[in-house]
Amino acid sequence: MATAIFSLPKNGMGLHLQTGKPIKNNICCPKISLKHRQKLSEVKTTMKKQIATTGFVLFSFLLPLKAAATTFTQMYVFGDSISDTGNAFNATLQATGTGLPPFPYFNGRFSNGPNWVDYLAEELNLNPTPYTALTPTTIPTQGINFAFGGATTGTANTFNPNLPGLQQQIGAFTSLIPANQSANPDALYVLWAGANDYLATQSTTFTPFTTPTTTIGNLSSALSSLAALGAKNFLVVNLPDLGNLPSTRNTPISSSLTALTNLHNTSLAATVNTFSQTPSSNFNIKLLNVNSLLNDAISNPANYNLTNVTEACINNPNCVGGGQTVQSQYLFWDNIHPSTVSHQQIAELAFKELQTESVPEPASILGTLAFGALATGWRLRQKSKTVS
Repeated sequence: MATAIFSLPKNGMGLHLQTGKPIKNNICCPKISLKHRQKLSEVKTTMKKQIATTGFVLFSFLLPLKAAATTFTQMYVFGDSISDTGNAFNATLQATGTGLPPFPYFNGRFSNGPNWVDYLAEELNLNPTPYTALTPTTIPTQGINFAFGGATTGTANTFNPNLPGLQQQIGAFTSLIPANQSANPDALYVLWAGANDYLATQSTTFTPFTTPTTTIGNLSSALSSLAALGAKNFLVVNLPDLGNLPSTRNTPISSSLTALTNLHNTSLAATVNTFSQTPSSNFNIKLLNVNSLLNDAISNPANYNLTNVTEACINNPNCVGGGQTVQSQYLFWDNIHPSTVSHQQIAELAFKELQTESVPEPASILGTLAFGALATGWRLRQKSKTVS
């Protein structure tokens, strides 16, 4: 087993995966209640012991399996609340007795139903295990979802300072790989983060960035780390217009957030392009253009069977109480997160992108014809599918 140490956010206890003994870091703890700090420490230590106990057997499933060229044998997800399938909920439930986000959010998702990772995994016939659900008897044969709500691309978390950022997620994945072994080259590695780096937050431990330099550097570092471990297949996602969310639209910061989003996405496209041209790398990397998809939905809501693309469903009692019939007409579930039908559209686009063979060009070249075709297919599928 590799002797890597998983450093928990800010005030965590690292756990040596070879000895199983906790190791203190040198960073001062944030000022949270002693009761909750002790409980979070217990939760984190339990999680690390579970992984250490599972050990080599667990990550034997990360080794290469035979797969067709267009088939992924596993799926590993890194990111924030958009991709979180229960990690933040499970961690806060274990620490405080109350899982966040609560009802009417759906099963630990930051939406009113399954999110895009759920839908895409279903399309790929995979079921990645949430990181917080790992136990000695739960072997993640189909991959792991490391995404946590609130994660920035660095080490901070704006939802709860005791939860990990993207860098700890990458570190957790790294620490699980046995010495002299590599990550599964037939798996799909999903990376979507950055919104929490820029959006306003009530966090007292993180200040939002006003330029994309650090964020793009963090994402580039995450890609490089995964590639160094042997990952070959990547799906990287750009950001939606952060200035056109229910919480930011028609506010003084709207235009600056839109400009920042554009800078981020341009820089991300350049990074992905450079990464794909690494000599002798044989990387298969896709850049998913969620920005254009959601902009098209806002401009042409009827194409997506939407009637409200500016407001949050959760702020309207009639929407929340109206069930999926009403909720499915909304683009946004809350002030920053998409509704489950929007997540399904994102997954449809992702699945379609994964079927292509070439690396996508920067986001700006994708035209409305492509999204018109996607919307047409979406309407046809919606007639025969019911969101659960």
